[in-house]
Amino acid sequence: MSQAMQRQLQAMLALQDEINTLVNSDWRAQNFPWYRAIWVESAELLDHYGWKWWKKQQPELDQVKLELVDIWHFGLSLELQQGAPEQVAARMQAELGAAQRTAGDFRENLEKFTLNTLASRQFDLVGFAQLLADVDMDFEELYQRYVGKNVLNRFRQDNGYKDGSYVKNWRGREDNEHLAEIAAGLDTGADDYSEQLYSALQARYRETAAVG
Repeated sequence: MSQAMQRQLQAMLALQDEINTLVNSDWRAQNFPWYRAIWVESAELLDHYGWKWWKKQQPELDQVKLELVDIWHFGLSLELQQGAPEQVAARMQAELGAAQRTAGDFRENLEKFTLNTLASRQFDLVGFAQLLADVDMDFEELYQRYVGKNVLNRFRQDNGYKDGSYVKNWRGREDNEHLAEIAAGLDTGADDYSEQLYSALQARYRETAAVG
């Protein structure tokens, strides 16, 4: 695995620690059932992929990838229960390096991943890597999508999401649309990618929603 991937893993773990702490400063001691959240998200993911044999369904791949990113949030939280971001990243890197990357049956692999996560109450990282391969989603795309969603969640919290004062629609477009547009113009390889993304979101928000 490359040094760039190691940095990205550490960055994502640090961001997850920050957002969890923002929501609950003592989150590690709470032993939240992250595995249960993964289970529920997996069911939503399967709905977007399609499983009904009695009607025609096509996988909604963009929604599938968004659900995988949500699962990754909870998986990182489970990993962080084991130690600091730097320590956890090294182990995760080794597991990802050993994971198979040949596409297979997505539905069956999702069921295996969910069962393994529920049985162990830990994140089945190898199983998750298989799901990424099944939908042709590489690590770079996972990183970009994760950082974007994490930054947006933090931005919402910082701008009144809890008390209801946050404005989600900015001049007729949802904040996640603005996020995608901004992210497309930034270098995901930059060490301060998340900070650049947050600053650009803040500037756009002030120009649109906050003054509209």
